[in-house]
Amino acid sequence: MKRNGKPNAPATLALVRCAVYTRKSTEEGLEQDYNSLDAQRDAGENYVKSLAGEGWTVLADRYDDGGFTGGNMDRPALKRLMADIEAGKIDCVVVYKVDRLSRSLLDFAQMMQTFDKYKVSFVSVTQQFNTATSMGRLVLNVLLSFAQFEREIISERTRDKIAATRRKGKWAGGWPILGYDVDPQGYKLNVNAAEAERVRAIFNLYLEHESLQPVVEELGNRGWTNKRWQTRKAGVRGGNRFTRTSLYKLLTNVAYVGKVRYKDEVHDGEHAAVVDPVVWQRVQAMLERNGRSGGAPTRNKFGALLKGIIRCVPCACAMTPTHSTRDGGTKRYRYYVCSSAQKLGWHTCESKSIPAAQIEELVVNQIKAIGHDPLVLREILAEARRQDEARVAELETEQHGLETDLRKWHNEMRSLSGQIKPNDDNGSLIARLAELQERIGTVEGRVRKIHEHIHAVHHQLLNDDEAALAVSVFDPVWGSLSPHEQARVVHLLVEQVDYDGSKGKVAIAFRPAGIKTLARELADKREERRA
Repeated sequence: MKRNGKPNAPATLALVRCAVYTRKSTEEGLEQDYNSLDAQRDAGENYVKSLAGEGWTVLADRYDDGGFTGGNMDRPALKRLMADIEAGKIDCVVVYKVDRLSRSLLDFAQMMQTFDKYKVSFVSVTQQFNTATSMGRLVLNVLLSFAQFEREIISERTRDKIAATRRKGKWAGGWPILGYDVDPQGYKLNVNAAEAERVRAIFNLYLEHESLQPVVEELGNRGWTNKRWQTRKAGVRGGNRFTRTSLYKLLTNVAYVGKVRYKDEVHDGEHAAVVDPVVWQRVQAMLERNGRSGGAPTRNKFGALLKGIIRCVPCACAMTPTHSTRDGGTKRYRYYVCSSAQKLGWHTCESKSIPAAQIEELVVNQIKAIGHDPLVLREILAEARRQDEARVAELETEQHGLETDLRKWHNEMRSLSGQIKPNDDNGSLIARLAELQERIGTVEGRVRKIHEHIHAVHHQLLNDDEAALAVSVFDPVWGSLSPHEQARVVHLLVEQVDYDGSKGKVAIAFRPAGIKTLARELADKREERRA
């Protein structure tokens, strides 16, 4: 044909630049000379070559993700592919099967939007369809929905298996814990005698110090660390120094009393306990009490007002109440003695001891003075507010760090769930999922506690009028209280008493948060007396 006496120009064939994307969920077999990624690429290249007459050509760049799940988009080769699409370097994406690109319907829809935006077509070699038509899009979404459904079903089966294992009291995998070794046959914990003794010592240290931070410092001084073990692939793991978080996790682990936990359920375990249940319960009660109020009064036989709150400054340790008797036991003389001096000898401590009545009277008089001196009261409340602000900041920092860990662990769980294959040996994946699940449960519990602590700190703030009312009723009713009641009131108001025998000084740290409780209780007591 001719137009205006000139021959027609030959038609120009449009070039279709094709990128072949490959993926495999696990790294198993990737070390082989010809692996699954190579097979997928060959299939994609052969498909493109069959359409060479239509201008299709394979790009030299390889987009291979070996050992990455299709459940999310956190894959290096996929990110590079999407970047090249946005840069206008690709006209068509070729995969062996749809689920190689994604197993998430939401992620796939997001990628399809990008494909449409940059006029990029999508081809699955083994599932013939054309994304340029509405029917092709429907078929594609149906296939992807089944891929996601299969992944979620496998994840549910894995979780059900872990739950069944825990409910039978078996060890369902995860990182070993201090005090136990994992049985070579699996699903069982064997007691490590040396480590078990150390675990019991840690529980006793917390009962002695009644706070996490001093125990962490003591463990650091002793050079004690978390569980250290040898893995088959990664070498030596663990052996890290204790932190407040890891110590809290150890102290709240029900495994030490022969139990196993699954979410909020606790079941009898097949392994032996290494901590006495009574000791474990005391520690849990103390953690709960300290978490809510920062401390509580300590019961004692002879009404020692300062038991549990008086400390020796030179030795940086607790002072414990003791007594001696004279005149055939008819007279009892009470003292507070440095616990370090008791163990190491009197010559090692400059404080040694102090008569109980003398220092108790001093503390009580200081409490009474608060009610008569508004300036002192304001100074105490101002310091309390500063401490509250510092405590809240510390808790919020810890909460932020834990929430970051939770997001990372949840992402890892989703990634691992996508790697589980039916009829495959998924033992290592299940073990890691169980470990992550236990970690997440523990840390989520700690985050809830932190939130409660922050709320409690804000709730316990007092204004000057409330504080003045509380201390005003202290002096009139003090003499009518029993020794036990007097000890409880002192522990409500006083956080710590520091005695420095070398300088003859006493420092008192008040607990203003207890003033509100004291106001209510003493007011009730006064009303009872009037009645």
